[in-house]
Amino acid sequence: MPGVAVKTEDGQEWKVSLKKSLAAAEPRLSIWLDHILEGINQKGDLLWERLLFLFETLETPKSEAEKFVSSFSVWLDDMGYEHIEEFRSELQYRMALALDLEDEEDERDRLFLKLSDGLSKTKEHLSKKVDHLLSTSKGYDDAFWNELEEILIMADVGYTASAQLLERLRPKAKNLQHGDTEQFKALLMQELAEIFPKASKRITPEPPEIIFIIGVNGVGKTTTIAKLAYRYSMQGKKVMIVAGDTFRAAAIEQLGIWAQRTGSGFYAKTRGADPASVAYEALDKAVTENYDIVLVDTAGRLHTKVDLMQELKKMKNVMAKKHSGAPHRTILVLDATTGQNALSQTELFGKEININEIIMTKLDGTAKGGVIVAIALQHSIPITFIGLGEKMEDLRPFDGQSFAKALLG
Repeated sequence: MPGVAVKTEDGQEWKVSLKKSLAAAEPRLSIWLDHILEGINQKGDLLWERLLFLFETLETPKSEAEKFVSSFSVWLDDMGYEHIEEFRSELQYRMALALDLEDEEDERDRLFLKLSDGLSKTKEHLSKKVDHLLSTSKGYDDAFWNELEEILIMADVGYTASAQLLERLRPKAKNLQHGDTEQFKALLMQELAEIFPKASKRITPEPPEIIFIIGVNGVGKTTTIAKLAYRYSMQGKKVMIVAGDTFRAAAIEQLGIWAQRTGSGFYAKTRGADPASVAYEALDKAVTENYDIVLVDTAGRLHTKVDLMQELKKMKNVMAKKHSGAPHRTILVLDATTGQNALSQTELFGKEININEIIMTKLDGTAKGGVIVAIALQHSIPITFIGLGEKMEDLRPFDGQSFAKALLG
């Protein structure tokens, strides 16, 4: 196995004992890892052998298991991590992706905790003020609804979206007993959860699947592409990153570094090259070299400039000529900290480009998280991922129920 020389533990009795423990344990990745890591304090041969044994027990092909362990070993060396407590979270996240266990209860719990922590500033503004309103109001009268609307607007939900949300909420609140704070908040959570459209079921296209990433400069587009590449790589996909933002030399250099770190292929030309030609040639390479996923970066100059939109359209048209159905998905990346500006960007890009999904970055630490509600209500575009930090594992699938619970629970 490249990069990792494994020495076995003495004897084979440990395998019998460990397999019994795993079989008797609750079938959750976190619990399995507890057993695998028992008695191990740092990286090394013992860790690699235990991980390979878990993959073997779960009937993972040997080549995939060895590739996973080798890649993780290289990553630990790059990061300078030695001790389990430094990388346990990352290991579990990678394994959840590799073993397709991300939807299990433990992973959902970890996401909820991360989401709750990230939304703490928005929650502090919204939840506490709603609690105060419910405890001081005399009933669900006009004064109550006007103040609730103001609270939502101040959380950056926006005027139009706040009015739409309350229009849905008011008739249902008539059946509630005034003073029952928990019941009202449960109803509000339910309404919030239901406004988020689900991504449509898609038939996976013939590879490579082309994903077009758009958004203004500064929203975190480059790191989002890296995180997506990382996720797909952990799922066993062969990924290529395409530097379609040829107007910024820094963007090309950054993507090249991220491609190397995530083990992805990379295609770029010199600064100032025609972005459409970059995309066309990259697709040619992706088809020839059997890539599964192609992530195409784009320029993000001021979105009010018509020439940017024309450039994006040109790139899409060229890709469609090269590969049937391309781009198969167009993702708009938005920055939650910009509040209502994110809503404006959605409107402006949406007028010119058909957006399939939205990724909301920097949701951690902002008091403007309510804008995600406005975007869902006013544009009905699925929000598929949210950024909750700087680490590769901090790009997580978005779930409306978890968001509403984290915000008001």
